[in-house]
Amino acid sequence: MTTIEHKIIRGSAEFRYAFSDPDQLKEWLNSVENFQGITFVGRSNVGKSSLINALFGNKTARTSKTPGRTREINIFTFSTSDGTKNGTTKNLYLIDLPGYGHANISKEMAQNWQKLIDTFFSNLPKTIGIINVQDARRPDQDIDKEFNNYIGSFDVTTFLVLNKIDKLKKQTEKSALEKQRVQIIHDYNWIKCLITTSAENGAGVSNLEREIISFLLPHHTSNNQQSR
Repeated sequence: MTTIEHKIIRGSAEFRYAFSDPDQLKEWLNSVENFQGITFVGRSNVGKSSLINALFGNKTARTSKTPGRTREINIFTFSTSDGTKNGTTKNLYLIDLPGYGHANISKEMAQNWQKLIDTFFSNLPKTIGIINVQDARRPDQDIDKEFNNYIGSFDVTTFLVLNKIDKLKKQTEKSALEKQRVQIIHDYNWIKCLITTSAENGAGVSNLEREIISFLLPHHTSNNQQSR
């Protein structure tokens, strides 16, 4: 029996909510029925918004030349389809978390961000996957390790994405990343998989999309995804 592959419908993402207040966020998280989706999170300026746009359609996420400016959790819904008449899945959630690790913010803002994130992960069901985006040129920075040590205490499915591989021009840079990749997989042995991508030229984006679909719709996908 042939499995028909679902894909994210480009342009289907619709903005729903933006939360900066932890109490309002908690109330919403605990009220959602059939809560299924994925969350993107990463250090500021790793191309997270560009990667979201590559997957879901241009202008889904706001990109900024001022890293760390956005301090809200943005909620979208999106749809997938297998291309058949009755093969559309709607009301899946895309959650865009503010970038972590940006120094040029006030202490008060940093404290509210931490409370917001604590509230988010403490009330998140297992049906929401986490995609941690890092910069392929500088992966596994101290702030990335700090975040992953933090998220590792929660029972969530996590994918690690090393973005901006198009910026690695020299063979020595590519070889260095491959060595780091092996070490990262060893150190982050609880992640589901590690994928390299370029939001700019599209490399690896289809692999990430398949992993997302496999997590969201496990009965509608084959087992030919890229492994760790």
